Amino acid sequence: MRLAADSTRMASLQDRSRAAVWHPCTQMARLVDVPPLPIARGEGPWLFDTEGHRYFDANSSWWVNLFGHSDRALHDAIKAQLDTLPHVMLAGCTHEPAVRLAERLSARTGGALGHACFGSDGASAVEIALKQSFHSWKNRGQPEKREFVCLRHSYHGETLGALSVTDVQVFRDAYDPLLMRAHIVASPDARLGNEAEALAAMRALLAERHEQIACVIVEPLVQGAAGMVMHAPSYLQGLRALTREFGVHLIADEIAVGCGRTGTFFAWEQVGADWPDFLLLSKGITGGTMALSLVLTTDEVFNAFWSEDVTRGFLHSHSYTGNPLACAAANAVLDRFDAGQLDANRAQAERLARAFAPLAASSPRVTHLRQRGMILAFDVADAPPRFAEAFHLAARAHELLIRPIGHTVYLMPPYLIDDAAAAFLADAVSKTLNDVLA
Repeated sequence: MRLAADSTRMASLQDRSRAAVWHPCTQMARLVDVPPLPIARGEGPWLFDTEGHRYFDANSSWWVNLFGHSDRALHDAIKAQLDTLPHVMLAGCTHEPAVRLAERLSARTGGALGHACFGSDGASAVEIALKQSFHSWKNRGQPEKREFVCLRHSYHGETLGALSVTDVQVFRDAYDPLLMRAHIVASPDARLGNEAEALAAMRALLAERHEQIACVIVEPLVQGAAGMVMHAPSYLQGLRALTREFGVHLIADEIAVGCGRTGTFFAWEQVGADWPDFLLLSKGITGGTMALSLVLTTDEVFNAFWSEDVTRGFLHSHSYTGNPLACAAANAVLDRFDAGQLDANRAQAERLARAFAPLAASSPRVTHLRQRGMILAFDVADAPPRFAEAFHLAARAHELLIRPIGHTVYLMPPYLIDDAAAAFLADAVSKTLNDVLA
């Protein structure tokens, strides 16, 4: 009787969701064949549906749950803050969690990026950085520097400004008439060995248009929505040198790759000491608990706005800017890294590498197995139509919640990978592949 009641509850919740909730990144008509999975609770790396079935959250719920679900330390930090100050406007006021978070992130850049502007999500952080770049040039007497540069297949969010520097057709084509015209330059791809060509293309553009270009935006080391396309730190070193040479800002969008994902807290730490002009964080900064993003920038950018003239100020805000609860959660995340999380991550990344190595050897259709820290991906040759959807559905039967991108299967799991978890993931992915490719 209980099983029947649970099944009825699940179906009811699915029907209600389809009728009332507009699901993100979803063609709602497809929810007829691919019903939303009703999740009742989460614990560690596992999610549990309303019938009690469990699923390993292999993509960390869109890359945010660094330490899994229901992490006690994060919850305790939020609860403690809730008892003292849930929210106060950051215009004309301030509070300890926001100040402490900004100071700690600045310290992780050696003070190079000493000013934090708070946003609500990744796309809003991109909007802030683009606006600050243009406005700072304008305040310095160069209003003609208003053009933006992004890389081929880049993804930086889905608001109109962020879409203007995004080159993923499925997201931007419908809104193309509304968007600014950004320059799109060849992106580096370790599978193609085209780093030199990509830098040459960037040099050619900057040499021609640097007087009009405000900034270049890049996803350091891994282009996520492109299909976990990876490049070497040497490309970023070359890119930074070019933006210095031609007097153009560089924005490092670490919304997906920051917070330890690539083996260092900031992906840029693998590049060297010459920090970008802007560095963006969101997603994992609160460990999957609260919505928050940050834009870190330099004294030079900050000082361009310093004036008694209010029109030269950066007049950008939202009601929950620097929310104390979100900042408390982010400080708890930093506490975990201060306590040695990166060492644990390196060991976990090695476990993933060992567990998945046999997969590439055993299946000729598994190609380009690649890894950068806690991000592991491979491509599937001759993938059938709607491969990503089929793989996602088939994986549920193997207790796995995973969403491929096109013909690329990737894992970005919580930082909870012991030997058993690594073996489980490799086995579940292998079985799902067999089901889909049979």
